[in-house]
Amino acid sequence: MANRARYLAIEGPIGVGKTSLATRLAERLGGRLVLERVEANPFLVDFYREPERFAFQTQLFFLLSRYRQQQEMAQHELFDRVTVADYLFVKDRIFATLTLDEAEFILYAEVYNLLRGRLTEPDLVIFLQASTEVLLERIAQRGVVYERNFDPDYLEKLVGAYNDFFFHYRATPLLVVNTNEVDFVHNAEDFERLAKKIETHAKGTAYFVPLGS
Repeated sequence: MANRARYLAIEGPIGVGKTSLATRLAERLGGRLVLERVEANPFLVDFYREPERFAFQTQLFFLLSRYRQQQEMAQHELFDRVTVADYLFVKDRIFATLTLDEAEFILYAEVYNLLRGRLTEPDLVIFLQASTEVLLERIAQRGVVYERNFDPDYLEKLVGAYNDFFFHYRATPLLVVNTNEVDFVHNAEDFERLAKKIETHAKGTAYFVPLGS
């Protein structure tokens, strides 16, 4: 890679295509693929059914699971080859601000702050954006059972929280990509344009708005 990034993290709201892009990038770069273990969360189905009741358990499980996975990743010689992850550890706090009440968030933040400083920052973060309407379509298309009645109001808030977070993000080089009009999974040209942009972005924040398929 032109910018010699060894650790890339892909972020964005639910349904934007993080895992699909991470998988293709890892294949292209001959790198290690690290996928978030969403399905392993035993509280997630209950959270979608009763979010207020199960928010804290769901969020705490995600926080600890993501931390353990990040620790495992570092122990397996993170820098011996390119690593592509479909999440950024700090994303956990974005969800917590939306799902937890004040008392729960104070307790959550204490645990989060103890863990956060022990982890390695990526060399590059790719933030995938899409409108709420596009995300709802993609969520419906992937057909996950517990997402069938996904709350559009919650998704709208999540999109806003992600946009606000990355508007102020300065921790690492950042590439912001609008995905509304492109299909990186099924269209080779779309993927190739994005991959080349990722491979050449080395510092600061850049915005990439593809022309579409």
